[in-house]
Formats: sequence, structure tokens, C-alpha cells
Amino acid sequence: MAKLTDFKLLSFDVYGTLIDWERGALTALQPILKTTQNRDLDEKHILSVLHTIESDVEKQHPGWKYADVLTAVHPKLCQELGLVTPSAEQSRAFGASVGSWPAFPDTVAALKRLQRTYKLVVLSNVDNDSFRAGNAEALEGFEFDAVYTAEDIGSYKPNLRNFEYMLAHVNEEFGVERGKVLQTAQSQFHDHHPAKEVGISSSWIYRPGAVMGNREDPVFTWKFDTLADMADGVDQELAEKN
Repeated sequence: MAKLTDFKLLSFDVYGTLIDWERGALTALQPILKTTQNRDLDEKHILSVLHTIESDVEKQHPGWKYADVLTAVHPKLCQELGLVTPSAEQSRAFGASVGSWPAFPDTVAALKRLQRTYKLVVLSNVDNDSFRAGNAEALEGFEFDAVYTAEDIGSYKPNLRNFEYMLAHVNEEFGVERGKVLQTAQSQFHDHHPAKEVGISSSWIYRPGAVMGNREDPVFTWKFDTLADMADGVDQELAEKN
């Protein structure tokens, strides 16, 4: 039975795992929600519709920056939810909001603990500018060992080429083979199922109540409610070794 401490490198999804994607998106949607008479839309329904539309746009335009994807998603989402039609400026503001989305409260401290044991890299669907803004703000300028974005790769997860790109680069840059890489993420759709397909283990940061990227057939090697819980698990293994 493998242990968490058997791995040398954690590959992180960011938005949904480290940064609160759902709260950020819902907050960015508030200007439109406030202008409609129907203000009782269920948040989980909003997020489910958003996930479907976003995935379709990413498939159709794999080379687009994520901020541009969200800009295109915004009017489609408003139409599907029966909201007022947004202006082009409102849709651009929605797309540009990514860099200001908040981190989960446990994230930064847990990253600092995990950094003592692993190389930490990012495998994110956002564009470079959005990641830099979010990292500087929400993640307090945390220094990852490497950052691989959809903008760099030219496609979006769950495309397997994103994972193969990451695996090739961590092997070249750090000498870490795929058997020592642990995909660490919330989304079953974007991360855990494709990780299984490329043959790497995964740690599911469940984030209780999360909607985005859920599937009815979850796969994972480990499961934790929060990243802090995972860091606790790593520390416990290290203590047992000593």
C-alpha cells in the first residue's frame, strides 16, 4: 500500500482546490443577479450550468485564454439562467475577475507545510496573467516550483495532453518520474479521472459542498476534506517514520 510520503511531487489544480472558484464566480456574477427580478436562483444550479457551458467553450476554443473563455461564457450563462442580457463590458469584467477570487482559508499554511516534503507544481486551466494575479493576491505570493497553465499547453483539462505535458516537464526539470507524482485536486471531471487515465495517483481535496467538476463515479487514491487535512496526514506519516 502506497503512502503519501512515497511521492516526491504534488501537481495542483488551483481554482477549486487552492482558490475558491465557486465563491469567486458567484461573487463576480452578483452585478447581473442584482438587476434581475428572479433573485432566488439556487447557487448549486448556477454553478452546474456554468460548469457545462464553460466546458463546452473550452472544448471549442482550446487556445483561448481562460479570462476570454469566461468572458464568452458570461452571456450564455445569463441567457440560460433567464437573467438580463449583459453588456460587453460586464462580460469582460466577469472574465477579468479570476485574479481576485479568494483562497480557501487553509490553503497557504498547508502549502507551506507540504513544501517541506514535496516539489509543488501547478497544472491549471487558467491563463498566465490570471494565475499571477491570483497567486500574488489570494495565495500571498507563494512560490511554486513550476507553473503549467492551459495557456502554455494549448488545451484545457480534462484533455490528457495537459497531464502528459506536466509529466514530461517535471521529469525533465526535476527528474521526477510519473510514479512519484501525486495529482492533488478537487475536481473529479478535470483532474482525478484524467489522472487515472494517464496512470498517476491522486489525492482528492473534497471541499465539502463543492459542485464544480463533480461526478457520480469518483476515483481517487486518497481523500481529504481540505488541504490542511492532507498536510496533517503527511505529517502523521513523517512522525511515524521517525
